[in-house]
Amino acid sequence: MYLADARSVTKPAGPGSDPGRQASTSHEHHREHGRGRRRGRRRGRRLARVSLARVVPGTVLVLGTVSLVTDISAEMVTAVLPLYLVTELGLSPLGFGLLDGLYNGVSAVVRLVGGHLADRGRRYKATAAVGYGLSALCKPALLAVHSMTSIGLVLAVDRTGKGLRTAPRDAMISLASPAGTQGRSFGVHRAMDTAGALIGPIIAFFIMRTTVDGFDAVFTVSFCVATTGVVILLLFAPSRDRGPAPTEQVPQAAEAAEAAEAAEAAEAAEAAEAAEADNVSTRAALGLLRVRELRRLTSCAALLGLATVSDSFLYLLLQHALGVPDEWFPLLPIGTATAFLLLAIPIGQAADRFGSWRVFLAGHGGLLVAYGLLLSPVHGDWLPIVVLLLHGAFYAATDGVLMAAAAVSVPASLRSSGLALVQTGQAVTRFACSLLFGAAWTAWGDRTALAAAAIALTGCVALSALLRPEATTSPEATTKGLPAR
Repeated sequence: MYLADARSVTKPAGPGSDPGRQASTSHEHHREHGRGRRRGRRRGRRLARVSLARVVPGTVLVLGTVSLVTDISAEMVTAVLPLYLVTELGLSPLGFGLLDGLYNGVSAVVRLVGGHLADRGRRYKATAAVGYGLSALCKPALLAVHSMTSIGLVLAVDRTGKGLRTAPRDAMISLASPAGTQGRSFGVHRAMDTAGALIGPIIAFFIMRTTVDGFDAVFTVSFCVATTGVVILLLFAPSRDRGPAPTEQVPQAAEAAEAAEAAEAAEAAEAAEAAEADNVSTRAALGLLRVRELRRLTSCAALLGLATVSDSFLYLLLQHALGVPDEWFPLLPIGTATAFLLLAIPIGQAADRFGSWRVFLAGHGGLLVAYGLLLSPVHGDWLPIVVLLLHGAFYAATDGVLMAAAAVSVPASLRSSGLALVQTGQAVTRFACSLLFGAAWTAWGDRTALAAAAIALTGCVALSALLRPEATTSPEATTKGLPAR
């Protein structure tokens, strides 16, 4: 016996029946069925958006896009800057080390200022926008300067912009992400940021090969791209933190009352946080160093930065070891960026699962292996691939992971200032490393300088393992012992 679905079978018209009415009823049924399917698709799309928001908050995606565009601009300049300074201006390794240290370390002076300004009144977006704008204006300024002093001044202003924007941006990411997903959120942001670092050198490479005044063309295009990043930030980034994304929230008519109550509670909490932010002081920000975990984390990050050779020196070492032609030099950062891009998210998730500090130390161990390969007498076509892969893995395991580790130790009202403390300690010692490495290269040669850096990094990793920060379960717990604001 076959069972027929009455909804899909139309009975034949019988005596006294109305065929037109039957046809109309069937037509209405099909229309209602179609509307139901459309409602189901719309609900599915809403659930998909909620699922995406649960995985990655919208604020992280917006800031990731801004960083992607900005890094295209920045890495276009960074990819050609070592070659420009050494070949065009004829700087010695010591002179290049001074400018490279200035480029990477001057932001340390203003990171605390940027973090403090952002915490006061919760001006995260405004402070970050000023920083991005300053860096954008410095790109065309490079066209007008040709001496070491003037270039150093422009680079100092550019790094001032980076110092102003970094802590507020990372605070926005941290505040928008639930506590258990900090590593993943920073990993997603760093992956998008690194996508820009991957694209920038490629654009610089083609500009250098296809234009007569290659350096000037790179600086001009870089300015246009940086301006686009500032516009995206101003138009799409939230002006104030909205808190972590909810785990699931599909609007329902029956939940309207609860939603209204939740909105009122959120407004009250936001008003309380704003009042607390207005009382933020420099003394309270510096008082975060009384928190044992944050103090140890800052000390270890600074210690490891003292033995971390800058990217530019690493690429110059690869060029000397392999005889890379000048026109191909801008492509070396692509290897680092590709590895960083592929590994940032999975390593961020590993940090959430196994602990940020373990992953952070493992990243420096990988960098130490890269130093050893550069010092080995065996060189081949495989060397740049492996070294750049390890270099990218180092950044994936340290950059965003360090901020995720620090975020759990800092209360929300001082989040930007706390992250700035850690960043400042690391930036100051990396500035010192560039100066020392440039001086060692000038005095002893590149291989001896790298060997000294490898020995120093080995000692710093061992000491940092002994000073391992303890886990903190709640950022609010760190407020104990802080000075009154």
